[in-house]
Amino acid sequence: MSKETGFRYIDREKSWLAFNARVLQEAADEAVPLLERLRFIGIFSNNLDEFFRVRFAAIRRLSLSGVTGEKILGGISAQQLVKDITEIVIQQQSESLQILHVIEHELVKKNIIIINENEVSGAHENFIKDFFIQKISPELVTIILNDLAEFPLLKDTSGYLAVKMVMKSNQKSTMLGLVKKAKQEVHYAIIEIPKNTNRIIELPNKDGKQYLIMLDDLIRYNLSSIFNIFDYQSISAHMIKITRDAQLDIDSDMSKSMLEKIATSVKDRRIGEPVRFVYDKYIEKDTLKFILFKMGIDASDGVIPGGRYHNRRDYMNFPNLGRFDLLYPTRLPLPVEGLSLDGSFLNKIAQKDYLVNAPFQSFSYLIKFLREAALDPKVTSIKITLYRLAKNSQIVSSLINAAKNGKKVTVQIELQARFDEASNISYAEQMQQEGIELIFGIKGLKVHSKICLIERVEAGKIKRYGFISTGNFNESTAKIYTDLTLFTSHQQILKDVSKIFDFFDVNFRVHRYKHLIVSPHYTRSKFYKLIDREINNAIMGRPAYINLKMNSISDYPIIDKLYEASNAGVKIKLQVRGICSLIPGVKGMSENIEAVSIVDYFLEHTRSYIFCNNDDPEVYISSADFMTRNLDGRVEVTCPIYDQEIKKQIIDTFNIGWKGNVKARFHSEKFENKYRIRTKEEPVFRAQHEMYNYYRDRLEVTQKKQ
Repeated sequence: MSKETGFRYIDREKSWLAFNARVLQEAADEAVPLLERLRFIGIFSNNLDEFFRVRFAAIRRLSLSGVTGEKILGGISAQQLVKDITEIVIQQQSESLQILHVIEHELVKKNIIIINENEVSGAHENFIKDFFIQKISPELVTIILNDLAEFPLLKDTSGYLAVKMVMKSNQKSTMLGLVKKAKQEVHYAIIEIPKNTNRIIELPNKDGKQYLIMLDDLIRYNLSSIFNIFDYQSISAHMIKITRDAQLDIDSDMSKSMLEKIATSVKDRRIGEPVRFVYDKYIEKDTLKFILFKMGIDASDGVIPGGRYHNRRDYMNFPNLGRFDLLYPTRLPLPVEGLSLDGSFLNKIAQKDYLVNAPFQSFSYLIKFLREAALDPKVTSIKITLYRLAKNSQIVSSLINAAKNGKKVTVQIELQARFDEASNISYAEQMQQEGIELIFGIKGLKVHSKICLIERVEAGKIKRYGFISTGNFNESTAKIYTDLTLFTSHQQILKDVSKIFDFFDVNFRVHRYKHLIVSPHYTRSKFYKLIDREINNAIMGRPAYINLKMNSISDYPIIDKLYEASNAGVKIKLQVRGICSLIPGVKGMSENIEAVSIVDYFLEHTRSYIFCNNDDPEVYISSADFMTRNLDGRVEVTCPIYDQEIKKQIIDTFNIGWKGNVKARFHSEKFENKYRIRTKEEPVFRAQHEMYNYYRDRLEVTQKKQ
């Protein structure tokens, strides 16, 4: 794709697959510790599952409708895109299996051996049989398929063993005394692999070596125990996996609450149309044919051959085996200089703004803020938006604590946060029971903003405190997602935050905001103005640059605006972790644009936007990427940074990411994922390591001054 061939954009789905290829690069990287490489195999697999449930499913629906969708998809038809995606995924799946084979070979060198059912020795036989009887057999769901009127509903979150039993044949005598061999009878069955047990099972050590077995193989080893009532001649079991369309169809019945509608829709998701069927490529042809026929799946539609094991997302939880030599060293989150977790947090914020960059710095500050507000007699109310929450959320616990202390607590919880719907429904019901006022969003808009506001009575007047973030208020993901959170008592900014909560309540009224940039009403137009100012400055011969860090950029009009800026001479640096539909470095279109992606141990999730402004930089943090949905279809908040020290921090950290020469890859129209290569004179600069060092050094300087 290039300007000459008429293409100005990279297809977003292929760009996303290129991102997942970068994850796979981490699994293949010999410099990455072995057990971490397995973790990246799991992330790759989990990413692919979500991609098929959402993006591929949407394109497939479009292709089946008979509409080409070329205008929506940037010049390619939905039918062709389905074929292209399938080809890319088959190639990536094959590559991932090769990488996994290499990793397993390297594990053997480290005395870690993963055995299958044919490699069980006497030392492990009793353990495996006992483990199966005690832990697995009671949970096992096994269904004989032959005589069923309807094929059982397979869940897209589970893996299954497709079992084939060839029964012993009966010999019959003919009238001539000859023995005639009866046609062999075949029985087929399905075994659902239990999800309540870790997929990778540790076996007793032997001769100084550590042994493991996959749960699938442990079940295979015990097939004779499962099917002992059948007189079979041979038995085999191969893994299959289904992925279903995850679109939510929300009921329009006005008599039902939003909670009821989403809950019903989530339940209905389990019967969504199959969009991908993955199978062990060594499965018998008749078994595969039988299952596809019974499920009504066309063999040419999303049917992908794979390896012996699927649902490899389970490798994300591969046991550490006590082998810390095969893991990244643990780096504890740092405190923020000048901001102790002891004493009053609110008093500190009253004096100045503070920025937390998790996971380099501690997420505990958010919990501390809410816990103090819950107990402070002067605090009258707490308002917060929630999108994705941890399994045992301290955020929710703090809010309930506040409600029990008589605070008025208002929570806008997004029930349509994809794949977190059931969890959010459960939390919503829990908070409702505790007297917390819930807001369930706005028709047609997801609430993706990350904001919190508290009101406190000081000297007879209401004073506001709050925080604005680029990421979810989730203490689990905060350990691996990079995000910025601004704590502030800036009354004008927080007045704008208060207006956003008013908008949640009365959403036909569009507010004007003096400081915050809020989607869906103002974000696009404001970013256009900021880019136009850089264009005008470049034309006038003044300094002009734009430095943007985000997860994805796929909105064509804003890409066109960046192309316009490039042609005017504005230097543009993009750090885009995932989808990048912009084509950088094309003469006459984007020659002043460079775009890189950093994929490393932490997931780059920060959104920060820096505009030169004639060498008086304007800096923003945001919940919004440069995607159409973030600009026009969600409630998003972009916040200006006024504190000069914090502004410098964000500029410094952008530059640290930009200098990375170990884990940075260039975006390109050919999806090569080429690494940024350092010169012989250039030292190794691993951006995420250097980011941690940056905050550690700042802390040491502060401590010396004290």
